[in-house]
Amino acid sequence: MKFEGTKISELKAGENINGIYLLRNAELKLSSNKKNYLDIVFSDNTGTIPAKWWDTGEADYLSLTPNKLYYVNARVDLWKDSLQLNINRIKLADDEDQKRIADFVPAAPLSPEDMLEEIYLYVSKIKKAEIRSVVMTILDEKEEKLKYYPAAKSLHHAVRSGLLYHIVRMLRCGEAISSVYEGINTDLLFAGIILHDLAKIGELISNELGIAEYSKEGQFLGHIIMGVEEVDRAGKQVSASEETMLLLKHMIVSHHYEAEFGSPKKPLFLEAELLHHIDMIDARVYDYQNATKNIAPGQFSEPVWSLDKRTIYKVDVNE
Repeated sequence: MKFEGTKISELKAGENINGIYLLRNAELKLSSNKKNYLDIVFSDNTGTIPAKWWDTGEADYLSLTPNKLYYVNARVDLWKDSLQLNINRIKLADDEDQKRIADFVPAAPLSPEDMLEEIYLYVSKIKKAEIRSVVMTILDEKEEKLKYYPAAKSLHHAVRSGLLYHIVRMLRCGEAISSVYEGINTDLLFAGIILHDLAKIGELISNELGIAEYSKEGQFLGHIIMGVEEVDRAGKQVSASEETMLLLKHMIVSHHYEAEFGSPKKPLFLEAELLHHIDMIDARVYDYQNATKNIAPGQFSEPVWSLDKRTIYKVDVNE
């Protein structure tokens, strides 16, 4: 019989709980009174929670395995206005529960297969053959990993299939904007949206749970430079024109807009400008919704790092 514990979204200060959580990270540290303790991060499909395991040592630290499920008995404390677990007991979950590990990982709300099918639908709307060929060449290389890759290690869409979800929502937004304003080249816009972050598959190394770390190439180069290299390689492979390759490379180069965020050039044509703003819209919508999903209307969230550490208010204007 599978164990069902308290979900992270249901935790309340002052309670003693029994839960089953994914161990994301553990560090052995020294407290102010010179005693060892473990600083741990747990997650499930509803959120993430820090935890402290006091008066423990290296043997306990070495016994823990990241990305495994653990049964946890703990007290829920409030520390600096944030919840954390004070661990009483912790035990590796049995084999039957370990088989459910994918159920404990935050994931995009749409199935990877449906999202991938929708992306290919947008590819079919790209009329210019050489642009479509460049996009298809890179998509073919990355299709399997795209099904589970997050869009980031820890920021927006840092969930299983988050990269797919980010691209799909941006494509929908781009199509909607194109129905409002005349003269937008949807070939370029759809291609830029699909390609702009695909090099995160390479910048990051992710397991099939969508838990990622930066690769060596990612740390040295980043997905913008890696993305330009991929477009250059794919463009030569399909004999795309220099003009097409230049436009697609510029969209990747400029989509972060500012040099301090990795873009050496700002957008120099409309579709590149739109790509940046659509990217920001989707990231911000995700950040706001993620910050408020587990709080009641009329409450403020904890400070959100990606939103300049603002506390976000959950509105309630329904009758």
